[in-house]
Amino acid sequence: MKMETIQLRFKDDGKIPNSSLPLVIYKNVFSEEKADADFITQHFADRNWTNSWNNGVYDYHHYHSNTHEVMGVYSGYATIQFGGEEGEKITLEEGDAVAIPAGVGHKKIEASYDFGVVGAYPDGKEYDIMKGEEGERPEADENISKVPLPESDPVYGKMEGLISLWREKK
Repeated sequence: MKMETIQLRFKDDGKIPNSSLPLVIYKNVFSEEKADADFITQHFADRNWTNSWNNGVYDYHHYHSNTHEVMGVYSGYATIQFGGEEGEKITLEEGDAVAIPAGVGHKKIEASYDFGVVGAYPDGKEYDIMKGEEGERPEADENISKVPLPESDPVYGKMEGLISLWREKK
């Protein structure tokens, strides 16, 4: 299968700030390697996306105000809603990855019994969890505006993929 890249943009919905930077979905990026969790973790780490976790996406709307995030699916599938309650539901399958800009909401809607995913953050950043609750903003908005662009794309590496794309939008 051929790899395909999809970009999605989400506007502030009043609860979830979202981002002017596009969310980038990489379809079938790991499918040829039959990548497992260790392979994807190392792939991201080789591109300086670390502080990784394994297995699961929260089943409530949330976002990170202090870092971007990447997720790579190594088994099964999940439908994730991006952009908040009025956002878009996207099914991520084994071999897919998604780069989520700081501020973009995400929530697991459903998943296969064997869904497995690795997440990581540029420069190993510790992440916060915001839920779109009263009192989070404007501090969360200020934090998001200070998040630097990553130095490398989590899939392609230096100066490729989302790096050039996000630099155009920042």
